Amino acid sequence: MARPIWSGTLSFGLVTIPVGLHTAVRDLGPHFNLLRESDHSRIRYEKVAASDRRPVAKEDLVKGYEVAKDEFVEVTDDDFAKAALKKDRVIDILDFVQAEQIDDRYFNKPYYLTPGQGGEKAYALLREAIRRAGRIGVAKFVMRDRQYLAAVEAIGDALVLTTMRFEEELVDPKSFEFPKAAEARAKDLQLAEQLVNTLASDWDPAKYTNEYRHNLMAVIEAKRKRVKPKLEAADQPESAQVIDLMERLRRSLGQRKSAPPPRAKGAARSRQAKGKTRRGHRAA
Repeated sequence: MARPIWSGTLSFGLVTIPVGLHTAVRDLGPHFNLLRESDHSRIRYEKVAASDRRPVAKEDLVKGYEVAKDEFVEVTDDDFAKAALKKDRVIDILDFVQAEQIDDRYFNKPYYLTPGQGGEKAYALLREAIRRAGRIGVAKFVMRDRQYLAAVEAIGDALVLTTMRFEEELVDPKSFEFPKAAEARAKDLQLAEQLVNTLASDWDPAKYTNEYRHNLMAVIEAKRKRVKPKLEAADQPESAQVIDLMERLRRSLGQRKSAPPPRAKGAARSRQAKGKTRRGHRAA
C-alpha cells in the first residue's frame, strides 16, 4: 500500500481511530512544456523584479500581501507561525448531519481514510454506524499548516474524507439573475419531463469517458510514430440558439422513443442513487 500523505487519528466523542489519508483521485493530464521550436529545448522561467526587470536570487524573495494597489505588507515565517493552529494530527468530527442537507458546492477533493495498526475494528464500527444512520460526519483538521473543513462518509468498504469549502468561500447566487419557475410553460415542462424520463438510468461511471484526452494522446502517439491517428468521431454540435423549444423537445423525444424504459429502483439503494447529484466520485 502507498504511504499516506497524512497520518493521525479520527476522533468522534471519546473514540479515536488511527488513520492514514490517501488521495482518491489522480491527474491523468496530459501536461505540456513550452519549447523552443528550432531544437525543442525546454523554456525555463526566471524570477525578475517588476520595477527594474533584474533577476532576484532565491534568498532575496519574501512573501507579501497586497492590501491596496501596489501596496504590500510583508509576511514572514513568524507571522505564519503566529496564525497557525495547533498541529494535533486529529480529524475531529464535530457533527453528524443528513447527507441530503449538504449543498454540492461545498465539496472539493476526496481522500481515502485507511485504518492504522490496531484501528481496524473501530474503523469498521464507525463506517457501519455512519452507513446505517445515513449521515455524514462534518470534521475539521489541519494539514500542512492549513485548516480544512471535511466530510467523512461510508462508501463501499471505505471511509472517504472529502475536503469542503467554508461558507464564506461560496459566491452568493443572488449575485446573478436566474429565470423564475413561472417562465417554464406547463406544456413545455411536460415534454421536458418526458425527455428527462427517457434518459433516466442508473449511475455507471465507466459509461462516461474522456474522448478528448483519448484523441489528444492518440494524436501525440501518432506524431511520435509518424502515422495517421485513429480518432473517435466527434458529435456535431447543434446551434445554441433555440428557434422552437417545443419542436426541439419533440425531436429529442422522437430520437429516444426506442430507448428501453428505466429500470425499477431497488428497495435498498445507496445515497448516490436517491436523487443526489453529488460529485462524480460520490466516489471520485
